[in-house]
Amino acid sequence: MSIEPVIFSLATFASTFFGGMFAIKFKDKLHFIMAFAAGVLLGVVSFEIFPEIIEQIKINNYDPIEVMVALVVGFLVFHIMEKTILIHHAHEEDYAEHKHPSVGIISALALIGHSFMDGVSIGLGFQVNPSVGALVAIAVISHDFTDGMNTVTLMLANKNSPKRARIFLFLDAIVPILGVISTLFLKVPPRFLVLYLGFFAGFLLYIGASDILPEAHSKHSSLKLVGLTILGVIFIFVITRFA
Repeated sequence: MSIEPVIFSLATFASTFFGGMFAIKFKDKLHFIMAFAAGVLLGVVSFEIFPEIIEQIKINNYDPIEVMVALVVGFLVFHIMEKTILIHHAHEEDYAEHKHPSVGIISALALIGHSFMDGVSIGLGFQVNPSVGALVAIAVISHDFTDGMNTVTLMLANKNSPKRARIFLFLDAIVPILGVISTLFLKVPPRFLVLYLGFFAGFLLYIGASDILPEAHSKHSSLKLVGLTILGVIFIFVITRFA
């Protein structure tokens, strides 16, 4: 039983928790981190997940259409979840009637469920191989910072107390560890792992292109932010090629 995924899951705890605390204290600086994180997600999909998928398809003679279907499903599942279950914090100020504590709690619970699946993704990534697991973990750690921010923002925007927001932030931070632990007790077949990689790639593409990047540029669009996104891509390229 490998301890590596558990160690990485502890980093997701720190990322989520500090993201939430950062949202409370330094909200005006969030766009810099989000721009860089979007580049990290794009880099992980392009330079680690897709090459691993291609290699597994060649070795095992899998049907590539199945993997692409999994990618589209991953993209659409999280799109549908965000638009129907999770009330996106970027639009909360436009709908005063939605600002009730229960709305913030339901939205935060949706994020907590999503964070549990982040932990499962890390664990399954390590079942593919340690390199994929580590890069998946980096992608999760990058966007978990924004998950922490979103959890706090959703709670506070809907008139929940800062104390309650911190409680839900802690829950959001701890569940990826539970997700990783759950994968230590099961071994999934290689075909499922390849489909999982496609599904997870679709999820990362959605989060990066439809959520993090637009949010980063919503109020502070600049060449500096574009440069940070490119830097995030280069960062992952260097890690995957030379680390």
